[in-house]
Amino acid sequence: MRPALIAVLFVLSVACVPALCSREEPPVLQPGAPAETRSRFAALDDVRLLANGLLQLGQSLREFVQRTKGQINDILQKLNIFDRSFYQLTVLASEIKEEEEELKKTTVVLKANNEEIKGLSVEINSKVDDILQEKIRLQNKVEGLEKKLSGLLQGLPTSEQVAEINGLRTLIHSQEQSITELLQAVRDQSDQINHQRMKIKNLEEKFTVNTLAQETVERSPDIINVEAPTLIPFLPPSSNSNAEMNHGVTVIQRRRDGYVNFDQTWEKYENGFGHFQGEFWLGLRKIHSLVARGYSVLHIQLEDWKQSKHFIKYRFYLDGPESNYTIHLTHLSGDLPDPMGNHTGMMFSTKDRDNDNHRDVNCAHNYTGGWWFNACGDTNLNGRYFHMRPKGRSERRRGIQWKSAGKASYSFKLSQISVHAGAPPSSTSAAPDTGVFLRSSTNIL
Repeated sequence: MRPALIAVLFVLSVACVPALCSREEPPVLQPGAPAETRSRFAALDDVRLLANGLLQLGQSLREFVQRTKGQINDILQKLNIFDRSFYQLTVLASEIKEEEEELKKTTVVLKANNEEIKGLSVEINSKVDDILQEKIRLQNKVEGLEKKLSGLLQGLPTSEQVAEINGLRTLIHSQEQSITELLQAVRDQSDQINHQRMKIKNLEEKFTVNTLAQETVERSPDIINVEAPTLIPFLPPSSNSNAEMNHGVTVIQRRRDGYVNFDQTWEKYENGFGHFQGEFWLGLRKIHSLVARGYSVLHIQLEDWKQSKHFIKYRFYLDGPESNYTIHLTHLSGDLPDPMGNHTGMMFSTKDRDNDNHRDVNCAHNYTGGWWFNACGDTNLNGRYFHMRPKGRSERRRGIQWKSAGKASYSFKLSQISVHAGAPPSSTSAAPDTGVFLRSSTNIL
């Protein structure tokens, strides 16, 4: 429609240009001129006015066409950008669908393995019951044999009786050894089953997260932020079966490889998390119960990336949950600086519970780990574990920090915090100040 209109206007303009551009002067009207001549000049004036109007209209239409072209070009550019973004989202959705299919296959296999493990667990439990019954039966036999031995000891045993007694003792010892081996095998099988169950649980959680991510992409392609949880939940053992004593020393924190994420919530820090064989945090509730028994010494051991070991000791007390586990420290000894002197009397803070003295910043959120922060400060042994030295200073401050004021930030390789609980002041010298980390002989409640 618009090209046809422009063509009509162009024809009219061409038709009117000679009349407008003609240099011929209009004839002078004589008083006695006829009426036809006057009407002719009146028609020419109307044509000139119409031509001027058409020229102005054509100019306006030209400007409108130019503006429309620019707007169309902008729209085309935006459509190209949208096409690229939509293509990227389509590719990402396809990848997530492929991962979902693989996880579904893995889940099917694991479910089958889980059924087999359940069958093995039932079989092992039945064997354990049989072993326990056999143990009771053997104990009854042992009691009967002990009675027989008591009766034999009252009289003078013959050589045949002595040989019979020795044979019975050998049989009893061999039976006890067999029972012990069977119980150990049962424990090993139980540990393997628990390990397989943990793997299955982690894969199910990952599958659930990926499914939610797929649904999020389909509903809102502009927001994609998937983070699969990798932290294995804390499993508190009993206080009798898994405690290993070493002169009243209890390890409450250990960092050594970065396998466990220490950027946790208040609930996690209160109840504990991690693995006792590797990295863990014992839990504020347990630490409070531990130091509530009396005099306690906090022993902090650090190792840098040059294998140099350092330590520091404090007289230590921790308030309860009603005071957000406020810490109280008095420096005793050690070759490390004492940045925690500014943190005594501080409440514990996490990323979801800000108890520090900084008004505008949540130190636990910025430094990625729960700690007794003052105004953020120069120490945080629950920070992020770095395998390589970060380039940025702000990133280095998020590591395992222990530094004096004015020193550069440095993230340590290993850290271990232990408590000498309930010991009198004179017993603090029992453990040498060598900075050597405690290994297997520690109490990890």
